[in-house]
Amino acid sequence: MTGYEIKKRLDTRLRLFWNASYGSIYPTLNELEKEGLVKKEELEEKGRDKIRYTITEDGRDVLKEWLKKPAVKDELRYETLLKLFFGSEIGENMTLEHIHRFGEKIEKELPFLKTSVSQLKEPDLEEEHKYIMLTALFGVKVYETYLEWCKEVEEVLKAGGKKDV
Repeated sequence: MTGYEIKKRLDTRLRLFWNASYGSIYPTLNELEKEGLVKKEELEEKGRDKIRYTITEDGRDVLKEWLKKPAVKDELRYETLLKLFFGSEIGENMTLEHIHRFGEKIEKELPFLKTSVSQLKEPDLEEEHKYIMLTALFGVKVYETYLEWCKEVEEVLKAGGKKDV
């Protein structure tokens, strides 16, 4: 794939749990090429110069070794949560607006995840789809919990912070 195609894949298939910018993709590809983990091929398509990268056998071996190692960093970073944490600085109305927008975003993404899970549960699909489906299922469970949380936060803030959680 080209760097552009990699970014597009990240923005579609992996967007709910992983992202990267062109500023990180291209330097990483260059480093992987220097290490012999990807092969770079310069070509012309429709009058445009393109660089396509293909994983090498050494690259596939390194990937498999990395996949066997425990995750080093699982982190949750939501600007909405940071704004909620400092919500006393802007008050309930503005904080409710942030929570409402967060909930709307989640509601918009949830059907995509649910559709992915249902499509990937088909028994005739390739083995790799089972793992993609399980990743999407994680997203469904997390997003459904986020929506429940949004409702609780709205109830607490609308009650003036006096409601038991």
